[in-house]
Amino acid sequence: MAHVKVNPGVCGLLSVIGATADEELQVRVTIQSDCPAIQAMEEKLQGLDAYAEVLGKWGTSTVSRTAEQLCSHAACPVPSAILKAVEVAAGLALPRPVTFEINSD
Repeated sequence: MAHVKVNPGVCGLLSVIGATADEELQVRVTIQSDCPAIQAMEEKLQGLDAYAEVLGKWGTSTVSRTAEQLCSHAACPVPSAILKAVEVAAGLALPRPVTFEINSD
């Protein structure tokens, strides 16, 4: 199982994403989130095809389409974190930290 903890920034609505892949690389996603919109995504993210999710064009995955429907903040980093969890759970990437360092001058 892959786990991704997300502190999305100023909203402060923390999320923990879990993803488990079976032998056919069908992925089940679990979400624990302080954000109701992100939490609602969990129900729609079951039985995902790992290859279709992470190797397709931007915006074509079930994760991105679900985020478009349920999440009202286009810059929310959680959908990308979900895709990273799917990728790692399926063995399509190694688990490595991803960071944003945001500053204003």
